[in-house]
Amino acid sequence: MFLPLFVLALGLAGCGDDVASEEDARRAYESLDKSIDKAMQLGFQGFNAASSANIDPQTSNGDRTGTITIGGKVDQGSSTNKTMTLNETLKDYSDDGEVTYNTSGTGPVLDLKLEGIPDGTIKGTLNGSFTMSGALEGSVTLNLTINGELQPTMADPMKIERKPGTTKITGKATSDYGEYAVNLTR
Repeated sequence: MFLPLFVLALGLAGCGDDVASEEDARRAYESLDKSIDKAMQLGFQGFNAASSANIDPQTSNGDRTGTITIGGKVDQGSSTNKTMTLNETLKDYSDDGEVTYNTSGTGPVLDLKLEGIPDGTIKGTLNGSFTMSGALEGSVTLNLTINGELQPTMADPMKIERKPGTTKITGKATSDYGEYAVNLTR
């Protein structure tokens, strides 16, 4: 009689534990990290192909499963300064095969200001929530700032891309597992 009560008491003692985990908070972001590079790359691909203010949807695959789609708008005209507002959609997206991400509604927004095209700077933000399933469950919300440099592409000097090694991404990723401080350069 006393053993079942003891086991029940131990089980109830664990019910109040906090779900915060520094490792899982980091993983909630890092499993999504490659998608940020892909989102910016798709945005530039759409920008370089655009013949109007609308950027046709650009799609790529996750390394393991699913897709990422970027679409939106860019300033038109001959100015060397442009603003891109991109909507990100993830469908069963996973780069590591362990955590899968989806978006719903309007999805996360990637706002980028391109100054001094073709060899100027890029500044912007990525804000929005992603739903996680698999090894991690729940949602992760990104609030990121992006700063870097631009360069003309090797194939076509009239088109632009991010200059490798100059893009700094900072901010935070917040999930049920805690908050992870993002600070990296690409």
